[in-house]
Amino acid sequence: AYCYHGQTLLASDKCGEAIRSLQESEKFFAKAEALCKEYGETKGPGTTAKPSGHLFFRKLGSLIKSTLEKCQRENGFIYFQKVPVEAPQLELKANYGLVEPVPFEFPALNTQWTPETVAAFDLTKRPKDDTAKPKPDEEVKPLKEPDIKPQKDSGCQIS
Repeated sequence: AYCYHGQTLLASDKCGEAIRSLQESEKFFAKAEALCKEYGETKGPGTTAKPSGHLFFRKLGSLIKSTLEKCQRENGFIYFQKVPVEAPQLELKANYGLVEPVPFEFPALNTQWTPETVAAFDLTKRPKDDTAKPKPDEEVKPLKEPDIKPQKDSGCQIS
């Protein structure tokens, strides 16, 4: 998130804040990389997964480095902005590209659903049913198939 936020800040000509955001991104990426390598070396059923070798993870590392170098280069040539001590705050609530969720509300209960009605659905009090016993299979009698002989004179000709 800090990497992409740094790219947004760079696009809006806030190069100092972008550098700080990308430095924060680099710090978190190093932590994540160490955890991924540790996870990949552990014994157990999940050892086939190597998160540090995943394409997204590899691309993210190079993206962070290249964007940070670009910001530092442009800040030295064009912007000359100070790099803040604290990382900029991330906007955790997106204000574009997402539809506002509609809160879910349960529908009102019908007046016919009383506690007595609900208690009547107790499956332990159901009547014993003799029809639930499986019926013995009836013997299937074989059918005699008609004797069909292939005919050569069908009237079709191949020219």
